[in-house]
Amino acid sequence: MIGKRLLAALMALALAACSGGAPRDAEVVIPQGASIAKAGQILEEKGLVSASDFRNQARFFGSDAPIKPGEYKVEKGMDAGDILKLFQSGKTIQRLVMIPEGMPSIMVWDRLMAEPRLKGKIPVPAEGSVLPDSYAFTTGETRAAVVKRMQAAMDKAFAELWAKRSPRTAVKDRGEAMTLASIVEKETGVAAERRTVAGVYTNRLAVGMKLQADPTIIYPITRGKPLGRRILRSEIQAVNGYNTYSMIGLPKGPIANPGKASIAAVLDPEANDYLFFVAKGDGGHIFARTLSEHNANVQKWYQIRRDRGEME
Repeated sequence: MIGKRLLAALMALALAACSGGAPRDAEVVIPQGASIAKAGQILEEKGLVSASDFRNQARFFGSDAPIKPGEYKVEKGMDAGDILKLFQSGKTIQRLVMIPEGMPSIMVWDRLMAEPRLKGKIPVPAEGSVLPDSYAFTTGETRAAVVKRMQAAMDKAFAELWAKRSPRTAVKDRGEAMTLASIVEKETGVAAERRTVAGVYTNRLAVGMKLQADPTIIYPITRGKPLGRRILRSEIQAVNGYNTYSMIGLPKGPIANPGKASIAAVLDPEANDYLFFVAKGDGGHIFARTLSEHNANVQKWYQIRRDRGEME
C-alpha cells in the first residue's frame, strides 16, 4: 500500500510536469525574510509558475537550504524545481551603481536619484563620506541603504589607512585627511603623481604657504560640478572658507569624495622638496622647487598651448 507522503509526492510531481515551465524570461525580486509561500505567491502573480507547484516542489523535493533574498533572472522554460534551486543558490542579478574617484556628493546624489530601480528619497551625503567604488543593489532597494553601504565602506577603508599613516603626514584627523585627499584627487588624474602632489601640499602647509588649488575655487560655486568656463578673477579672490587662493591652510571641508589611493597619499606623502607644480597638458604635471623654476615651467606650458592654438 502506497504511503500518504509518497502518494502526495507523486501527485505533486505530476502536477509540476503538467504545469510546464516559465512561459517567458522574467526578473523576480525576493524580499528579505520571504518565506517559500511568499516566493510562490510572487511567482504566481508574475504568471511564471503556480504558487502550489513551487510550495510542493520545496516541500517534497527541495533541499533544506533556505531561499536567499535578491533579484533573480527566471528564464523561459524553468520549472518550479529549477526556480527553487536558483533562489537557494543566491545567484542574483548584479546591478551596479558606479561612483568614480573624485565625484562630489551632489553628483553621487544625482546618480542615485536617477536610478529608477531604487526607491526613497535621500539627502545629499556629507562630502567625503562615500567611498568611490561600484556597488551592487537590488531592484526596489532603498537609496538610503545603498548610501549606508557606501559610507560604511569609507569608514572601513579610512580606518585601515589611518592605522598605517606616516609621521610625514600633515593631517591630524579624519576631517583634515579627507579634505586634503579630496584636493589631491581633483588635482591629478595620474596615479603615479598622487604621493608627489600630496608631498607638495604637505610642504606648503609646513611653511605656511597658500595651497592655491583651483578646484577649491570651483567647489563653493558649483558644489563640485564642472564649472564649464574659465575661473573669473573675482572668484580667485573670493573669501568663502574653501578658496585656498585667499586663505592659508586647508579648506573647511572636503571638496569631493576621494578614493583610497588619494587618502593613502596624504597619509604617506612623498618625501620631496617641491613647492610648485603646473599641468603639462596630458593629465600630468611638472614639479618645481623654486618660484623661478616654476615660472619657467609655466612659460613652457603657455608656449605649448600657443602652439596648439589654445591661447594667444
